[in-house]
Amino acid sequence: MWSSGRVPGTLADSVNQPNVTGFESIVQRVGELPEALRGLQDVLLANLAMIAEIPAPTFAEAARAAFVQERFAELGYSECSMDEVGNVAGVLPGSENGTADRNILLVAHTDTPVAATVDHTVMVQPERVIGPSVAENSLGLAVVASLPAVLERLGLTLRSTVLGLACSRGLGRGNLEGVRFFLDHAKLPLQFGLCVEGVQLGRLSYTSIGMIRGEITCEVPEEYDWSRFGAGGAISTLNDIITRMLEIPTPDRPRTAIVLGRIDGGTSASTIATRAALQFEVRSESGATVRQLLQNIHEIIEEVSSQTGADIGLHIFARRRPGGIAFTHPLVRRTRRVMQSLALTPRLSPSTSELSAFIDQGVPAVTVGLTSGEALGQRNEAVRIAPIYTGLAQLLGIVLAMDGGYCE
Repeated sequence: MWSSGRVPGTLADSVNQPNVTGFESIVQRVGELPEALRGLQDVLLANLAMIAEIPAPTFAEAARAAFVQERFAELGYSECSMDEVGNVAGVLPGSENGTADRNILLVAHTDTPVAATVDHTVMVQPERVIGPSVAENSLGLAVVASLPAVLERLGLTLRSTVLGLACSRGLGRGNLEGVRFFLDHAKLPLQFGLCVEGVQLGRLSYTSIGMIRGEITCEVPEEYDWSRFGAGGAISTLNDIITRMLEIPTPDRPRTAIVLGRIDGGTSASTIATRAALQFEVRSESGATVRQLLQNIHEIIEEVSSQTGADIGLHIFARRRPGGIAFTHPLVRRTRRVMQSLALTPRLSPSTSELSAFIDQGVPAVTVGLTSGEALGQRNEAVRIAPIYTGLAQLLGIVLAMDGGYCE
């Protein structure tokens, strides 16, 4: 709903359009939002900088979560609380004559892939914000926290109840534990979910691929028999496993990939490594294919271990099931239309983030990005400021479409 308390000279001039009704009226008005949102730059960038400067590696997000809880309350959420796994939630009640049974959940994860020992100083430049985790996912979190201020600035009221969630334990070994816990214990039935990521603007995810994420460890025991055929250091043995993994046939359809993400091992160039580890992912549009590839990897490990005598272990610490809503689902259709109204070309890609938890619960949801980013995953990670207003306008357009009943 577009209330009477609108920003003069921006939205107010285009509200009364008698020939434009329904969802198309939302689409037309969304095009005006980026310019109106520039007046919120100080709030948005202050929230981004303050959040990003608090280290929050997975399982150690408590300090950031406590700050976010304070900001939620200060910026207009009610019933702000933190649960036992570190999720922070706030509520924006719908208007009194609203649709009481429509509840929308906005999600951004609190944790980051950056170690607490890294310098988290943030630099705000005229065109960019630079610092560890600004894109992953401090910006998404800052926008969710700022939503009440955004709605107030624009004079927008919603009929639906909106819940803002800063979820914990989302990345890596966290395995979406925070959002899964929240959804398992939600007191209100949810009609829609919207996952907010810092980058990239134009991203649209509405499905999840099947995935396993794990680690292979190789250790050479002290009593290792170096004369044994096939014997070698831990790195050499792990390299044999990697070579064999890359020889596993992967189909083009369903689309499938084995991703080798990180390898660690050894202590110096002159010392044979006694321990090495590989972190990897298997991804596929087919859950059966993921399971088959995992079986293949198990067999490779068993064979190499038997040949070399090395202690080789496999630990799977994250799983996703393939699924999601259809390209033709009203939520996806409306999201695409909102993006196109802002001159954004939707880039469709599956997700393994919080969207997967909504899919498991049968709640229609999408994931979108807010701006463009640079040097992602590095200490000088950066997000561009100007596109943020378009990204936020996109988010508001989707929320308004949900709120108006156009996504059901």
